[in-house]
Amino acid sequence: QVQLVESGGGLVQAGGSLRLSCAASGSIFRINAMGWYRQAPGKQRELVAAITSGGNTNYADSVKGRFTISRDNGKNTVYLQMNSLKPEDTAVYYCNAAGLRRAIYGTTTFDSWGQGTQVTVSS
Repeated sequence: QVQLVESGGGLVQAGGSLRLSCAASGSIFRINAMGWYRQAPGKQRELVAAITSGGNTNYADSVKGRFTISRDNGKNTVYLQMNSLKPEDTAVYYCNAAGLRRAIYGTTTFDSWGQGTQVTVSS
């Protein structure tokens, strides 16, 4: 199995910054895509940013120019640098990773989620 552990959430004033981290561990063979999603109260979970193993990135329009996703493939870790935070960025942020994990007879796919970390931006 593959486990994801997030850290770095918290309370910040509007205009401030936070950096989220997510470390993957377990029987990992290869991680293809890693990403961050968020879910605000009463809303559906939405993609914030994603990054492939080759470094290609994708951002939600609402965070372009403010958030930066990066990853350390050697550490199986993905980061989300969040600048110029707004109250509407308040949500639980979830890390996601997908790829291949080691199985008894070779490899199999995985798609894992972290437990979520709260980000609260006060006005």
